[in-house]
Amino acid sequence: MRAARQRTFAALAVRNYRLWVLGQGISLSGTWMQTVAQGLLVLELTGSGTALGLVTALQALPVLLFAPWGGVIADRFPKRTILYATQAVAGGLALALAALVATGAIRLWMIYGLAIGLGLVKAVDTPTRQTFVLEMVDRGTLVNAVSLNSAQVNLARVIGPTIAAALIATVGMAACFLVNGLSYFVVLGVLAAMRTRDLHPAPLAPRLPGQLRQGFQYVRESPVLLTALLMMAVIGTFTYEFTVSLPLLAQDVFGGGASEYAAMVAAMGFGAVVGGLYTASQKQGSPQGLAWAALFFGIAVLVTAIAPTLLVSLIALLLVGFWSIRFTALGNATLQLESTPEMRGRVMAFWTMAFLGSTPIGGPLIGWVGEHAGARWALVLGGIASLIAAGMGWWILGDRRLYLPGKRAGA
Repeated sequence: MRAARQRTFAALAVRNYRLWVLGQGISLSGTWMQTVAQGLLVLELTGSGTALGLVTALQALPVLLFAPWGGVIADRFPKRTILYATQAVAGGLALALAALVATGAIRLWMIYGLAIGLGLVKAVDTPTRQTFVLEMVDRGTLVNAVSLNSAQVNLARVIGPTIAAALIATVGMAACFLVNGLSYFVVLGVLAAMRTRDLHPAPLAPRLPGQLRQGFQYVRESPVLLTALLMMAVIGTFTYEFTVSLPLLAQDVFGGGASEYAAMVAAMGFGAVVGGLYTASQKQGSPQGLAWAALFFGIAVLVTAIAPTLLVSLIALLLVGFWSIRFTALGNATLQLESTPEMRGRVMAFWTMAFLGSTPIGGPLIGWVGEHAGARWALVLGGIASLIAAGMGWWILGDRRLYLPGKRAGA
């Protein structure tokens, strides 16, 4: 038991990583508060699932278009410095949204504009944050650190929506955006408190022409990297659109509102916490494990789609959370470990594109399906996509010759 506990929380022995976990826990809870409030705000203003999907898409469109350049920035400049800038800007955008909602001046086009602004920040911030983890811990604890971070993201998915529902019911939506804006400045304090001597910065890539093209070529020449990214692109486009499908499921199928939606998000988040801790406790992940995670993820989503009652859907969402985080944690760690340090930022930028940047395609589509065919069919589409990704993974990643010495992308 003691050995299992130490293995599960091994990365927390690193002081800088402990600080990072503290700051991210607060900030991510605020992010989920804003996610819940923003989804309900759009439905309140428009009553349209398509409009909700469009907001999600606009927030992800800059990631789709500019994340590769964000990866180049992450490879060329100190990651801690980049994070100072991105966290400050994201905090300012959240505070602006809070002011607009509090004064009653908010309009749908303003939400669109702020969503695009946040997407531009994420295009740089996400690949930088992903690769910054390996500067705080060593390669041996990367899977553990990534899994703990994933568990923390989803613990925030439990905490954030719960607080959001309480705030919306008592003082209004503006408080959710205000708390989220302030939470970014906690991260700035955490970054300042880190010990520079304990960090392990990756070598910075020199400024050379064609760096973006080199990143694409690097991924294309590695079957492991390319397959993991394609799997994430399929799942990210059609399955990970829960900010669109779950509000519609809560409202249109179960006749609920903020409390029911928050309960769904919290259930999925709790399952993901368990999934993240389970993955963290494992000594080693494998690329082949991505296919199994995608399979069970798809099955859990399909069970959610046919759930006859809210209670059954909450139970199914626990499994959705577990397998979703198992898939993302294994995928994240696989890409970082299979990449050379000078290419890692660009590789993780492509992961960001596949995960977040695919939403401009999937968000409106899932929203349209949910509005016209029903929320259940929106989830069915996502579940089938995950099963297709699993088949892709078995077909390619099942070839063990990919993992012989000299075959690794980083070799």
